[in-house]
Amino acid sequence: MSFISMVLVVIVAFLAGMGGILDEFQFHQPLVACTLIGLVTGNLEAGIILGGSLQMIALGWANIGAAVAPDAALASVASAIILVLGGQGTSGVPSAIAIAVPLAVAGLVLTMVVRTLAVPIVHFMDSAAEKGNIRGVEMWHMVAVAMQGVRIAIPAAALLVIPANVVQGALESMPVWLTDGMAIGGGMVVAVGYAMVINMMATREVWPFFAIGFAVAAISELTLIALGVIAVALALIYLHLSKTGGGSSNGGGGGNTGDPLGDILNDY
Repeated sequence: MSFISMVLVVIVAFLAGMGGILDEFQFHQPLVACTLIGLVTGNLEAGIILGGSLQMIALGWANIGAAVAPDAALASVASAIILVLGGQGTSGVPSAIAIAVPLAVAGLVLTMVVRTLAVPIVHFMDSAAEKGNIRGVEMWHMVAVAMQGVRIAIPAAALLVIPANVVQGALESMPVWLTDGMAIGGGMVVAVGYAMVINMMATREVWPFFAIGFAVAAISELTLIALGVIAVALALIYLHLSKTGGGSSNGGGGGNTGDPLGDILNDY
């Protein structure tokens, strides 16, 4: 791996660490972090496959208040780096997934350490606020968030200095029963995570869209853009029918022209 690639990997790790707490730009999501690391290291296909697999596992994870979900940032970054250093390509994805699961738990320990170190920073911010020093408050705020980025960047840099042959040997020495077991366990976690999402989102209005989505997803010729267009079109039709009271000519919508498509486009 070149020096430039290593620097870019550390930058991605830093952004992922901050994203895991900010929950704004989603750099910590496995599909994003693993894909970016695969891109900057020349292993884009393997990164996308690993990211997609881990994303399904992390589907039901979410930070709720002070309760932090298993650390998807460290799991994504570290497993992607190990996958790249292992040199096995897409065939090494199951081993990387097996490593990612315990790393997600280990990341919680690191974020607890960082949050403990951030306690004095809160007092510094309070002191600056009492003095009316807004720039001081902002500066300490950025320091606290940057600490979360360093929390992921340092382990990533440490992994990068490990010789690739050592990582490859360690991956090859993993017994088949372990990698297969973790793959099966990861599949079960995927099902649980997806069930959690459905339980939160499922309503009478949403179920038809779930059914349509599963049916349309089976058509392999459709691209992601085509699926997105279909989803937007269905959403617009649903919103229009809701506004017009189910599409009746004399109800609720008041301005129907007799042209359903024209009515939809005029509304938006």
